[in-house]
Amino acid sequence: MNKKLYVGNLSYDTTEDELRELFVEVGPVVSAALITDQISGRSKGFGFVEMETEQAAKEAIERLNNYELHHRSLNVSEARPPRERSSGGGGGRGRSPRGGGGSGRRGY
Repeated sequence: MNKKLYVGNLSYDTTEDELRELFVEVGPVVSAALITDQISGRSKGFGFVEMETEQAAKEAIERLNNYELHHRSLNVSEARPPRERSSGGGGGRGRSPRGGGGSGRRGY
């Protein structure tokens, strides 16, 4: 059974190929993905690696948690299930309770 791992504290210079290559040294990798900002495309400094077996995932956590890559100590742990997102609108530029927010312009 596949097991998804969270990999945090990644350097912004880390590539998906580097991430995959690192985890392949431990066991078979199903997928490796860096999470990027939708606007800039820049890495957010974390990603997910899906290992082929639960045993490979356990070994990856043991061997690669605190492993130094690009002068950064990685945080490797079992990924939590995604949070359910509300389907309510959101995303608008409403005013905050303090009266600020929005685009900075007054709509008079």
